[in-house]
Amino acid sequence: MIVIRWVLSLIFIVQMYLAMAVLAVVFAPFALFSRQAALRACHTYCAWVIFTARLLCGIRSDVRGTPPTGEAVIAAKHQSFFDIILIFHAVPRARFIMKRELMYVPFLGQYALRIGCIPVDRGKRGAAIIKMKADVAKGAGFPGQLIIYPQGTRVAPGAKLPYKIGTGLIYEQLGQPCVPVATNVGVLWPKRSLLRTPGTAVVEFMPEIPPGQPVPTFMRQLEAMIEPASDRLMAEAGFRLPA
Repeated sequence: MIVIRWVLSLIFIVQMYLAMAVLAVVFAPFALFSRQAALRACHTYCAWVIFTARLLCGIRSDVRGTPPTGEAVIAAKHQSFFDIILIFHAVPRARFIMKRELMYVPFLGQYALRIGCIPVDRGKRGAAIIKMKADVAKGAGFPGQLIIYPQGTRVAPGAKLPYKIGTGLIYEQLGQPCVPVATNVGVLWPKRSLLRTPGTAVVEFMPEIPPGQPVPTFMRQLEAMIEPASDRLMAEAGFRLPA
């Protein structure tokens, strides 16, 4: 059984990246001139990944809570590529704060720029925050939902990383509500493994934090909402949390 799961996981991964290339080329003539077409291409790709994850790997998807449809900051727990897929697919006009290296990935980088994603250099903290805030201000012409990962990177289930102040500064700068998102996808789709485990991958949109909170208060509230909810969802998926 485990051998079959490994084989199906490999087939899933290969076809997932092939589908990215095919859809990127098919939508390219339209995405070149229209952000809406680029968003439609990305939503189509997300739908395909969600469908094939269930078909080949037995990973069902469950989006809980109420995804925002208006302008908002989405601050999400990040455990694997699949939480990106589920969150993006759940909202109408998403764009990301993302690490600069991804901009050089074929297809992914070009579409990320087209939908208004903001690349950041994680190696220069002070300069990176200044540049990020300036890019966010310039991106005001891209209305929708700005997705940011408060811990700055993927975090394996059970691991603990601090929440970075950049999320609070963007929340303060934009003056928009922030919607925290918890997840358990890393239990089924691990950070450094090719094996995909059957189960229910959940992203949970939580009650929004209204604009206007002081940044330190906001950061404490954000972490206090996301971490226990993610622990609960991971336990639901069968993950045993460290003592």
